[in-house]
Amino acid sequence: MENLTQDGRLLFVSRMVRLFAYGFVSTILVIYLAELGLGHNQIGLLLTMTLIGDAGISLWLTTVADRQGRKKMLLLGALLMVFAGVLFAWTRNIYLLILAATLGVISPSGNEVGPFLAIEQASLSHVTAQQKRTKIFAWYNLAGSLSTAFGALASGAGVQLLQRYGFSLLSSCRLVVVGYAVLGFVLLLIFCLLSSQIEVRFETPSERRWFGLHHSKSMIFKLALLFSLDAFGGGFILQSIIAYWFHVRFGLQPIFLGALFWCANVLAGFSGLIAARLASRIGLIRTMVFTHVPSNVLLLLVPLMPNVFWAMAVLLLRFSISQMDVPTRQSYTMAVVAPDERAAASGITNVARTLGAAVSPLLLAPLMASAATLGICFYAAGGLKLVYDFLLYKSFKRIKPAEES
Repeated sequence: MENLTQDGRLLFVSRMVRLFAYGFVSTILVIYLAELGLGHNQIGLLLTMTLIGDAGISLWLTTVADRQGRKKMLLLGALLMVFAGVLFAWTRNIYLLILAATLGVISPSGNEVGPFLAIEQASLSHVTAQQKRTKIFAWYNLAGSLSTAFGALASGAGVQLLQRYGFSLLSSCRLVVVGYAVLGFVLLLIFCLLSSQIEVRFETPSERRWFGLHHSKSMIFKLALLFSLDAFGGGFILQSIIAYWFHVRFGLQPIFLGALFWCANVLAGFSGLIAARLASRIGLIRTMVFTHVPSNVLLLLVPLMPNVFWAMAVLLLRFSISQMDVPTRQSYTMAVVAPDERAAASGITNVARTLGAAVSPLLLAPLMASAATLGICFYAAGGLKLVYDFLLYKSFKRIKPAEES
């Protein structure tokens, strides 16, 4: 985009590489763990520890990023991504896998994990005019969604191709995990090119801070609680879980799962561009809520569909509007805090989302017994997300960012 600085373009490229890696590994992650011989309880525990570990790492890195240096924290996050990929590919020992899940950075959902999103959002806001922030975030999310889509497609097609050439399902999935580690190293090289322009001047060094926040503590705490509720619902429908449901319910193979989530993520990405235009007319909060409600109603309908074609159609329709709240949510969080609180505010709200999502997989073990019980995940997710929509609108409809005042 013509409005981006050199650092902004590098942040877009890093987003694309990272989300390609997340989509690449998430489509096969649960299948890979099952092929390693792990039980349902162990898989649920690993998914939870992955999210809890990411939350702890993210909270640590993002709340000190404005003071210690945003570039340094991004580099450290990339190293942890490489660490997780290497260990997941190297061992089937459950304790080492838990270690990799807890200390490393790996995405079971295909969505953002780790400290990257918060620090990149703060950096982009720092080098972008506030009137263009939501539009930039929409393109930023589109770049991520398209990359996730192509990552999922490459993963499914790659596994299918490797099996055709004689590789086992386990070996094929392991090579995908190795590829994830390689992409983490590429991300490390990209972050090395960032300049000091992404750093922020520490404006209130003498003021007492709470996890990097000062004036905005109360507001961010409320947002964090609400975002964690939304993510708790979303934790029941991680991309890995949806892929597994289609695999168990309809027998879809990895190549078809990859194609499905390629389409889903493309639709989700382009919906963000519509959200930016809509937000300029009706405001960020209204856009977040008014697009999220029908998305969640569609989610409730997926397991009720009579066949695979209707189930895929409703899921894709849901994805076509499901992410319209994402750039608006990110832009709203950046808009209502001071510049030297942005990394911390984004980090805390993202960590809250990660922790909310981390609880859900612990409840998945009994639901993974059959396709019918897995369908309950869609009902739990849709219902909880509708409650979140109501509470968010009630609590924040009168709190507007500067560009809307």
